[in-house]
Amino acid sequence: MTAELQGKVAIVTGGTSGIGRDAAVLFAKAGAKVVVAGRREFEGKETMDMVRAAGGGGLFVKTDVSQAGEVQALVRKTVEKFGCLDVAFNNAGIEGSFTPVAEQSEEDWDRVIDINLKGVWLCLKYEIQQMLKQGGGGAIVNMASVAGLRGFAGAGTYCASKHGVMALTKTAALENARSGIRVNVVCPAVIETPMGERLFGAPEMKKFALGLHPIGRFGTPKEVAEAVVWMCSDRASFMTGQSLVLDGGLLAGPNPNPPQ
Repeated sequence: MTAELQGKVAIVTGGTSGIGRDAAVLFAKAGAKVVVAGRREFEGKETMDMVRAAGGGGLFVKTDVSQAGEVQALVRKTVEKFGCLDVAFNNAGIEGSFTPVAEQSEEDWDRVIDINLKGVWLCLKYEIQQMLKQGGGGAIVNMASVAGLRGFAGAGTYCASKHGVMALTKTAALENARSGIRVNVVCPAVIETPMGERLFGAPEMKKFALGLHPIGRFGTPKEVAEAVVWMCSDRASFMTGQSLVLDGGLLAGPNPNPPQ
């Protein structure tokens, strides 16, 4: 990978595992200083060790993205340490309980929406404020899902949160295009992450989920992270308000060769 983000400062939320962790490492390899945010301090420090091993630098900031004060502190600490904020990957999210709409608890609804949707809104709010203040534009990528583009039975709350992220992305892109701040969203299908294992680790669930992917496998965190780094680089300079789908063919139609 070339150093297309050399000298840039990047925030990655949900950087303690999976896609966020791989993105943090690839941002570092691309030349950025990386601020990793997450709720799990031990895993966050592990990610920072990987960032340093990749030749990068940065810091970990313990952050619950559903709390405005903590998101503000994340941006403030980033700027205090490195002087600016150029790039952000708003990746933090949870799956919640996959339950029919009529059986969903209000508690689970609130938890998923608070992290997946309110969390992205808070990150956008304070990241954009900082980028506007310093001038010079910026690049933001939000994490959605193929669940932001269609419904899935039993996943109403998760789908609602990701559809909301899609709308926030388009709106923020329109509001900030003339300021040079690009806002896009990435939409993976099932990826080999701890979340994916929790949802589809059981043999029958794995068989079912693989049957949704015509390519015949799940994606890897690095495949998504590579796309995010590109979206944040000047190579994607004419892209804003758009969704990039990485789904192994899931949205193209039924798999003609489901697992046996």
